[in-house]
Amino acid sequence: MGQLVSDVSEILDYKENKKSAKSERQEILAQMAADEKQKNNLVKKALATQRAQYGASGRNSRGVTEGAVLARLKSETATPYDEKRRNNLKKLKSTKAKKPNLLKSLLGRFDSLVG
Repeated sequence: MGQLVSDVSEILDYKENKKSAKSERQEILAQMAADEKQKNNLVKKALATQRAQYGASGRNSRGVTEGAVLARLKSETATPYDEKRRNNLKKLKSTKAKKPNLLKSLLGRFDSLVG
């Protein structure tokens, strides 16, 4: 009877661990989305600042493609966010609930159950 209680509690613990792992993954994904939004806003702000500085100084943008400027700004602002993204992806991979294997548990106790 004690083993049955142990097996049932192991299954219930697994369900609880599975729920907590799911909520943790959702938190990590929400943080990753917020970081991406913050990075995009930072790029937009830097681009607007640069345009304002060029306009105020009387420079023209001939010879400078918007694509090149945007690519440079993205690469400059993306570095800290890339590290955060790598860390969050590692966390996502590590958040898994360990599934109980009742068959292995029964086979391990088979002799004591039968004998």
